Amino acid sequence: MKKLLTLMLVLVLALSATGFALANPYEVTEPITIQWWHAHEDQLTPYLTYMVERFNSEHPYVTVEPVYIGSYSEIESQLIAAVASRQVPALATVNSSEPAAFAEAGILEVLDPYIEAFGYDIADFGEGLILSTSYNGEQIALPYVISTQVMFYNKDAAAAEGIELPKTFNDLDEFLEKATLFNEDGTTKRYGTVFPGWDYWYYETLFLNNGVKVINDDGMTTDINGEMSVYITTKMKEWIDKGYAYYAYGTGASNNMRQLFWDGGAFSVLHTSSLYDTYVDGVEGKFEVGMAWLPGSMDGTKFLSEVGGGIIIIPEVASQRQKNAAWQFMMFMTSPEINLYWADKTGYFPTRQSVIGTPEYEEYLNRKPEMTNVVSMSDWINPRNQHPAYKAIATEWRHALDRIFNGGAPVQATLDELAEVIEEILEDY
Repeated sequence: MKKLLTLMLVLVLALSATGFALANPYEVTEPITIQWWHAHEDQLTPYLTYMVERFNSEHPYVTVEPVYIGSYSEIESQLIAAVASRQVPALATVNSSEPAAFAEAGILEVLDPYIEAFGYDIADFGEGLILSTSYNGEQIALPYVISTQVMFYNKDAAAAEGIELPKTFNDLDEFLEKATLFNEDGTTKRYGTVFPGWDYWYYETLFLNNGVKVINDDGMTTDINGEMSVYITTKMKEWIDKGYAYYAYGTGASNNMRQLFWDGGAFSVLHTSSLYDTYVDGVEGKFEVGMAWLPGSMDGTKFLSEVGGGIIIIPEVASQRQKNAAWQFMMFMTSPEINLYWADKTGYFPTRQSVIGTPEYEEYLNRKPEMTNVVSMSDWINPRNQHPAYKAIATEWRHALDRIFNGGAPVQATLDELAEVIEEILEDY
C-alpha cells in the first residue's frame, strides 16, 4: 500500500510538473539572438539604442539586434520576400496601414495566446488602437510608435497677421486666402498650406469627415465619384489653381515640403504628428511651430483622424523560439514607461491610458504643450480602413488626384474613371 501511494504521488508530481511546463509554452528558456527590422531614421537612433541596450541588459536570455531596413515600403517588400524564403526576422515594425493585407495573406502570428499567457494588459491601449492592430477579431500586432494627421503652422505669423486656424472644411477658404502671400508678379510667395500627395493618409480625413466612402458598406462599390467627393476635390483644385496651396507629389516631395515650410515658403503643411520635433528643429529658431488638428466636417460635428506610425508584428513562419523571444521584446517596447519615453523624445504620442495623469505625463505636456492639441482630441483617432485592398485602391486615388491637381485632368471624368478601377479591384476580393 505504501509503495502504491508513493507511486501515485510520483505520478501526480510528474503530471503537475508537466502541466506547469505546458502552462506557458511561450516562455524563453535558453539564450537566443533575434533580429528586429525597423524603419527608424538616423535622428531616432539614440532612442532606439537606449531601448535595445536596456532590454538586452534586463533580459539575459534574449539579445535583440536592430536592423534598419529603410522605409516602411521597403520593409513590406523585404518581409514578403523573407516570408517566401522562410528566413524572417523575429519581429518587424510595419506601417499602421499594413496589418489587414498581411493578415489576409496569413503572414502574421496571432498574438492572443501570448497576451493571455502573460496577462498582458491589451485593454490599456483603448478601443481605437486595439481595432487598428486586429483583424477578424484577432490581435495580429501591437501599437508601437503611434501618430496622427496634423497641421504644422507658423505660430508667430498666425499671431502677427491674425490668422485663425481652420476648425472645419468650410473654414479653409478664408484661412487659405489670409495665410497666402503673393509676389508683385502674382506668383505665390507663401502658400497657405501644402497637401502631401505621396500618401493618401494626409488628406484622407478631409473626405471621410464629410461622408465620402472610398469603399462603400457593400464592399463592392465606391463613393469616390459621388457629389461630395467631387465637391471636395474641386475645392482643393481651386485652391491649388489660385496659388493658395499645392499638391506635393513625386520624388523628394516630403523633404521639399518640409524645407519650404522651414524657409517660410508655406504658412502651414499637413503632415504626421510624429515629426513635431523634426519641424521644431528644422526652423532653427526662426519662428515658433504650432501643431493643430486637421479641419473637421463642414457642419462641425466630425473631427475623425486616423492612426499613423508604426506597429509591431511577428512573422507567422518564424520559429517558436524566435516568436517567444520577440514577444518578450514586444512587451518591453510597448510598456507604459517605454511608450512615454518615445513620446517624449519624438512627436509620437502616448498610447497607454495608464500613463495619462501621471507626474511624468504632466511634465511631458509641460515641455511639449503643442502635443496637448493632439492628446485632447485622441478620442477622435480611429483605425485605418482594414479592407485588404484599401492600400492599392488609395494608391490609385492619389495618382488620380495628381492628374487632376498637377496635370489639369477634369475632376468628374477622372473620378468616374477612378471609380471603375476601384470597383474592378474590389471584384477580386
